[in-house]
Amino acid sequence: MDRRAFMAIGGGILAAPFSAQAQQAGKMYRIGYLSQLPRTDRSSQHLLGQLLQGLRDLGYIEGQNLVIEHQWAAGNIDRLPDLARELVRGQVDVIVTPGTPQSLAVKHATNTIPIVMVAVGDPVGSGLVASLARPGGNITGLSLGGLELLGKQLELLKEVVPRLTRVVVLRNPANPYHAVILKDADVVARALRVKIQIVEARRSDDFNRAFTAMTREHAEGLFVPADSVFLLHLTRLADLAIQSRLPAMSGQRQFVEAGGLMVYAPDQGDLWRRAAYFVDKILKGTKPADLPVEQPTKFELVINLKTAKALGLDDPAVHPRPGRRSHRVAHARPTRPAPPGSPRLRHLFHALLRSLTVGPSYLARLVDGDRAHCGGDGASRV
Repeated sequence: MDRRAFMAIGGGILAAPFSAQAQQAGKMYRIGYLSQLPRTDRSSQHLLGQLLQGLRDLGYIEGQNLVIEHQWAAGNIDRLPDLARELVRGQVDVIVTPGTPQSLAVKHATNTIPIVMVAVGDPVGSGLVASLARPGGNITGLSLGGLELLGKQLELLKEVVPRLTRVVVLRNPANPYHAVILKDADVVARALRVKIQIVEARRSDDFNRAFTAMTREHAEGLFVPADSVFLLHLTRLADLAIQSRLPAMSGQRQFVEAGGLMVYAPDQGDLWRRAAYFVDKILKGTKPADLPVEQPTKFELVINLKTAKALGLDDPAVHPRPGRRSHRVAHARPTRPAPPGSPRLRHLFHALLRSLTVGPSYLARLVDGDRAHCGGDGASRV
């Protein structure tokens, strides 16, 4: 787990070998990129930088043998179809799409230009691919994981608030990914003995109304799924959650940096670097239909300690000391020095680590201010 007044978890990075001689001499490759966010969004620029770094490692250098054709929707999802068609008219070699709405917009615009989707919630349920192993058509890439990821996110939220019985999910009805994950969310909820309630917000103007509804429904926790509109307003969402005394989990790392309580999600940087592998394979002639969709192998768990204290989660009356868990765990032994924060929060940190079952490899890192404290057994590291 990683932290700056937070905590995070990560695992192994996949790397693809490269020989520069494999490139066609003098060939200029053109990659389209469609984002729902503004060009000025720092997180988008950072992740695009991770893709470009992965491409550089494979011998594709922007300005030398690579051109990126950008299209930015500036937060307006309704612009995506027109921007997708603009990229198609430009006859780029491959189009990279971050997220479900962008991927669907490009899929509807072309059935010939290869598409590499990145961080798509449930590509099968969204109708983007026929299956993960055999995607078919002209699209492949990397998924975020579907119902299983939601289950772990809600489970970790309940680890923080053991008496949790009512969780509100903030849903953007314009985001098809939300409909997919919530379709079977009751299955997860029953297993955790919690009730899920849906509150909708299509734009930031809906947030105050949404949180008023949460209070009226006596919500005890909040889940904020990944969404481009929410990403643009994470600070406001985090503030509203604290004002409403709602422990909140999100699927976007920036949420804790904006003041939200916690995040459990795939490592986005790792996904974007891995996306370069798909672009490289396609540019060298492999059909998208022959490239299985990959699922994440590296995850982060991040908790904002300042927010945890503000919500009283270091109070034994709020968070009773849990008993030891009997199942196996991955890399849960912390190294010294001990994590910062109150003893109650330190215990909470390690209880959360113990709740992560064996699967992907993890690195736990706790940060308080500028001091980093790591936990893990030295397996794969960020």
